[in-house]
Amino acid sequence: MEFRHLTAFITIAEELHFGRAAARLHLTQPSLSAQLQKLEKSLGVLLVARSSHEVKLTSAGKEFESQARLIVQQLEKAAHIAKSAAAGRSGTLSVGYNSPASRHVLPYALAKMSNEHPDVVVSLWEKRTGPQVSALSTGELDIALVYGHPHTSEFRHRRLLHRVPLVAVVGKGHPWAGRPGVPFAELANQSCVLFEREQCPAMYDSILAAAADNKIALRIAQTADDPGATAHMVSVKPLVGFASLPRATSAGMGAVGANSVPVKLLDPVPVIDLYVVWRAAEINPAVASFLECLEPCNEMNPMVDTKAVG
Repeated sequence: MEFRHLTAFITIAEELHFGRAAARLHLTQPSLSAQLQKLEKSLGVLLVARSSHEVKLTSAGKEFESQARLIVQQLEKAAHIAKSAAAGRSGTLSVGYNSPASRHVLPYALAKMSNEHPDVVVSLWEKRTGPQVSALSTGELDIALVYGHPHTSEFRHRRLLHRVPLVAVVGKGHPWAGRPGVPFAELANQSCVLFEREQCPAMYDSILAAAADNKIALRIAQTADDPGATAHMVSVKPLVGFASLPRATSAGMGAVGANSVPVKLLDPVPVIDLYVVWRAAEINPAVASFLECLEPCNEMNPMVDTKAVG
C-alpha cells in the first residue's frame, strides 16, 4: 500500500468519476485505474464498483474511505513536522543561562523565538559556566549563555554583553557595607571566599588579574561554588566574596532585610564578557534559529550601570 494509491482512491471516492479524478491528479485514466487495482490487490477486497453508467464505492470501500483519510492526514502531518524540524521551525532546544543572560538576553530572545518558531520547545537550565560547558559537551545542552568561552575547536561562540562588572559581597555588618566603593587593593587585608576556577574560569581569572594589577595576593579563606552559598557565608563571617553585578541585583543583595551587601570594586573594576556558545558540529537546526534571535541583543539590552550599586 502506497501513499499515492490512497490519494488516488480518496479522489475517486470524492468525484465518483474516473475522468475527473484523473484530471485532478494529473494522471491518465489508465494510470489511475492501475493505482486503484494495486490498492485493491494489496487489501484483497474490491473498493470501487463501476459500470458503463456509474462509479460507486462498495461497502468495503465506504468503510475504508474514512480510515484512508485518517492515514493520509497523519502522513501529511508527519511530513510537515519533519520538514519543520529540519528547518529549525519545530523540535526541542535546551538552553543554559546565568544571571545576566536571564535579565539582558533571554527575555527578548525567548519572545522572538516564540513568535517566529512557536513549535520549538525551549527548556531552560540555570547553571554556572563550568557545568554549562560540560553539559554542552555531552549533549545535555544545545546552547550555553556563559561568562567567557572555551578555547577549543569543539565549540563556536559569539559575544553578547561586554564588560559585565564584578562586585565584592560582604555581610551587612562588615566595615565595607556602608561604603559606595572600595579600591581593589584593599582586598590585601581581607579574607576572601572564592569558588573553584572550574566553576567559572573567566570570572576567576578576572578577579586574579585585578589582584595581580595591584600586586597583591588574595587570601582565600574558604571556597563556595554557589553564589547563594557565598552570600550566606559572608553574612556570618568577616569574609569578602565576589559576584557579578546582575547576580547581586537579582539575588536581592543590599535590599531591605538582606544579610549581604554588594560593594563596587575600583581601580580596576574587574569585568567579564557574556557569550553564547554552541557545538561546532551542531546538527540541531533549532540552534541556528535561536542564534538568529540573539542577533540584536547588544543593541537592545545595554549593560547595567555600575552606579546602581552604592
